[in-house]
Amino acid sequence: MGWQADAGDGAGSEPGLSPPGVPGGAMQDDDPGLSGFAADGRWSACPPSAALAAALEAEAGPGWRCDGATREERLGMLRQCQAMEGWIANAKLGLLRSLIREDDQPMPGGDCHGDLPDGWSRSLTHEVSLALSMPAVSAERQMWVAWDLEARLPGVGALLAAGSLTYPKAKAVYEAFQLLTDEQAAQAEALILAELPGKTYGQVSKLAVQAAVTVHPEAASERRRDAEQHKSRVQLFREESGAVALSGRDLPTDQTLAAHASVCARAQEYKDSGAFADDTRMDQLRVAAYLDLLNDIPAAARIASGRLDNRSDGGEDAEARETTDPAGTADPACPGEPEQTPRLADLVIPLAALLGLAERPGEGHGLGPLDPELCRQLADAAIASRWTRLCVTVTDPDGIATGHGCARPRGKPGSGQVGRHPFGGLPARVNLTITARQLAELAGTGRTCQGGRWSLAPADGPGPPGGFGNWTLTLPDGKGRTVQLGPVPTEKCDHRHESHAYQPGAALRHLVQVRDGECTFPTCSRHARESDFEHAVPYHRGGRTCGCNAGARSRACHQVKQAKGWTVTQPRPGWHQWETPSGRVYTQGPKRYPF
Repeated sequence: MGWQADAGDGAGSEPGLSPPGVPGGAMQDDDPGLSGFAADGRWSACPPSAALAAALEAEAGPGWRCDGATREERLGMLRQCQAMEGWIANAKLGLLRSLIREDDQPMPGGDCHGDLPDGWSRSLTHEVSLALSMPAVSAERQMWVAWDLEARLPGVGALLAAGSLTYPKAKAVYEAFQLLTDEQAAQAEALILAELPGKTYGQVSKLAVQAAVTVHPEAASERRRDAEQHKSRVQLFREESGAVALSGRDLPTDQTLAAHASVCARAQEYKDSGAFADDTRMDQLRVAAYLDLLNDIPAAARIASGRLDNRSDGGEDAEARETTDPAGTADPACPGEPEQTPRLADLVIPLAALLGLAERPGEGHGLGPLDPELCRQLADAAIASRWTRLCVTVTDPDGIATGHGCARPRGKPGSGQVGRHPFGGLPARVNLTITARQLAELAGTGRTCQGGRWSLAPADGPGPPGGFGNWTLTLPDGKGRTVQLGPVPTEKCDHRHESHAYQPGAALRHLVQVRDGECTFPTCSRHARESDFEHAVPYHRGGRTCGCNAGARSRACHQVKQAKGWTVTQPRPGWHQWETPSGRVYTQGPKRYPF
């Protein structure tokens, strides 16, 4: 069954809803059906529209199975689906442009291109971020693409609207032309516009770069220098496999080539040593060389170990390292400790995985989920570092923090011995999570829960009022850590850590960071430790410096919250309700921890 008009007399239909050659939305009797998507069919030549979308859905049938269609007809439908992608992307960009016009706030010194202001407010960017469920930086980038495809590259915008280009291809042209003047961009667009339809993404990108260099020979050099100055970065992220990537992007060419040569030279040294198996790939050796150079591990140490991983088997032949206990050094997150220098990885590891209670996944900030085996490996590597900090967080059945304590050594400070690890360990903040139910079971039996080389047992004393008692966490080094588990200001607040000054105390700041986990703007993922401690009701308007009025906000989100039209409230501690200038409301709850 093909596209059909709505019931009625067919008059007054909206533009773009009629198939080719059919005025007023009335459908002809000779509906081509599936044959309309063949190479010379009516629908095959139809520009993207709501009518085309209706025809695709109707002819494909339930589940898009396309029963009765020929291969040619299916391929024709596939091509038109791709054309619809460009059409709907153009609609999305058009709506972004309408918001920019309505915002009417060009950047300082900016003007307009036609009726499009040369910029917009950060407030609008964050509203778009919420509406599209994407980070603010991604929303900003998409808004600039929308702006550019009308203000500077209308021809490319028209190809997108016609379905002749997909959004990623149109964006590739935008990126290649970013440093061109308006006049140069128009010249470059004219050079390639007719060639773009039918090209792959790589071909479109190559054409765009060639055109940019043709009209502005220095464009390639300027683009490279701009990237080195403004876009160079080192990224840590999780691969699809669950492994981790450490990537340097937009780096200076000469230094990067020199660094790569150093990695290759170190890898060749490993190969020539004969210390590793004959079937070891050079890629494996280069990975070891890359990490060793970054971690300042001598080649001799790697060769002597005869292994390419950095894991300790915990055997008696592993060299024990005597160092100052972690509690004697710094951590701004743990109350009462001075500041320290190394940057610590942030890991959340369920105690269940370490104690043998259950195989539970953890997580790493910037890494995502960590499988249970990896949790144990990272925990062992972390306690081998003198800089590592250990905390314990108690959760409810939904993973929301209700109790927390920082692990401190028993006995004389500075007398601890860290774990055994051949390459120095992993400096990290390790937040060990456990459910209130599991703790209650342990407290009720009075037994020590021991799994492998970790153990947890009740300790003497009632613990902080309203909390979860005193506990002894014993690490694989045999040393005990005392953990006093007090309450976290979630759901209700007893104001015990309230400050009467603007700035919170260390304990309150730490507990709010634990409760929130990340910036409380719903689409922001900046870690709470890297965010501001911010009052929902401003302090100068009577707002309390307390967990029931505090939240973690990144600096950018903090500034947006203070912009005109924005309101943030906490209906209950830990739940942050954002109302935008347009009146939409978004609520961000406390962090849900793996446990």
